[in-house]
Amino acid sequence: MPAPRKYPQELRDRAVKMVFDLREETGGKTGAIARVADRLGVHREALRSWVRQADVDEGKRPGTTSSDAQWIAELERENRELRRANEILKVASAFFARELDPRLPR
Repeated sequence: MPAPRKYPQELRDRAVKMVFDLREETGGKTGAIARVADRLGVHREALRSWVRQADVDEGKRPGTTSSDAQWIAELERENRELRRANEILKVASAFFARELDPRLPR
């Protein structure tokens, strides 16, 4: 189960939109994150990472998109589960092979 988030998703989305709008109005990147973070009471580095991830999701910056990261996490979870099941099956087959071997004493 993932850890609870400090900031709700609605606040994150609103803050990122405000940064993009402010950048569009002023025509520059400098200071937009700091102004929005101070205005909303959000940590600057948290907002900076949200904006960076939004840029990746929109294709403006290289990196792993949110949907790809979620898909990878699901595949890794499934992989761990399958490895565990495989290990259980190996142990069970070894147990039953020993039980059925007439050469071994019971």
